[in-house]
Amino acid sequence: MKIALINNGCAKNLVDSELMLGLLAAKGYDVTLDENEAHIVIVNTCSFIHDAEKESVQSILQMVDKGKKVIVTGCLPQKHNEDLKKAIPEIAAMIGTSNIREIVAAVEKVADETNNEYVSYISEKPEYIYPENVERQQITMGASSYVKIADGCNYHCGYCIIPNLRGIYHSRPIENIVDEVKSLVEKGVAEVVLIAQDTTSYGIDLYKKQMLPELLRELNKIENLSWIRIMYAYPSQMTDELMEAIADCEKVVKYIDLPLQHSDKTILENMRRPAFDYEELIQKIRTKIPNVAIRTAFIVGYPGETDEQFEHLYNFVKKMRFDKMGVFEYSREKNTASYSMSDQVPAKIKHERYKKLMALQQEISYEINQSYIGKTIPCIVESFTDDGIVIMRSEHDAPEIDGLVYVKSERPVVPGDIEMVKIDKADEYDLFGKFVV
Repeated sequence: MKIALINNGCAKNLVDSELMLGLLAAKGYDVTLDENEAHIVIVNTCSFIHDAEKESVQSILQMVDKGKKVIVTGCLPQKHNEDLKKAIPEIAAMIGTSNIREIVAAVEKVADETNNEYVSYISEKPEYIYPENVERQQITMGASSYVKIADGCNYHCGYCIIPNLRGIYHSRPIENIVDEVKSLVEKGVAEVVLIAQDTTSYGIDLYKKQMLPELLRELNKIENLSWIRIMYAYPSQMTDELMEAIADCEKVVKYIDLPLQHSDKTILENMRRPAFDYEELIQKIRTKIPNVAIRTAFIVGYPGETDEQFEHLYNFVKKMRFDKMGVFEYSREKNTASYSMSDQVPAKIKHERYKKLMALQQEISYEINQSYIGKTIPCIVESFTDDGIVIMRSEHDAPEIDGLVYVKSERPVVPGDIEMVKIDKADEYDLFGKFVV
């Protein structure tokens, strides 16, 4: 029997999808990403913000309309549980965020034509423990692969529902991560992207101290691994030791993904985020890690954000000149501290602030990209087109979220190859160049 899967949401969700497919493949199920081939479809959902929920619900409804037996997994059933079943009664089964090992049992019950009962595996208090010894059935194979080093979160940011959906922070043992990366490299992966709700807290629960520096040094020893990338760093966990490990390990790309969320101290306190001098932190990172690119993200329109506080953020971005930046309009989510705050910012003002900050970043991004012209930089091959365009990324660009490097060449290349490229053109987001022969 063929089982199809549709994945919504972040890279962490993608890994969960691959783990579920691995569990099913180990039991002999034929898995596919083409829902037209399957009678049963798993829809792995996201519930981080309202727009993500909407996208997940649309995926479910599309499959119901096609007459599929639908198993809904992940954050949406964890958050809404019975309300989701009432809204879409055709759902055959639901599995919560910390119950992914139950996917086999759910499929067996849904596949049984004599059983018409609704199936549910949702822990009331989620606690995500990574299912070790499961071989992921990878959805995306190519130059890079995500590796989940931990899940759950011990922070309670004022806008975020994740701790309610994923439970407390759980790190994976170093040796398990190293073994998984070695296995990925054997399959041809050249870059691993380390992910968690907060990668920089890795190891504190297991080893009683931050162990990301140690993990990086161990991964750096793996033969035939080209690049190691860290995503989702937390400002207060950017320690000197971690910066030194990033600078020292030649395979660790000089790229820091550091969502700061705001710059104004009062807003940060209201967000329940670390409120200290971020300017000093950014300067320290740039001093300790030569040639580093910093990506960040900000929320505009958080309840109570005044014009003056937004201007503080605008001026901070102007001064810091981040290499990459995302901006999000505040999304009001139930069961978060900010949901009941009285001074909600009107949607129109949120959108105006979003546009203003993104316009500024576009200018900064263009100027930074122009500075690459004439430079020769290492780039990883992602794919290529039939008409001889090689699509690549620099070490300063994370997969799927940052820019690309385009090279016109007849030279045969393989995804995962690292090639030297001389940049001769640039726009706001992408670079263009030639191979250095």
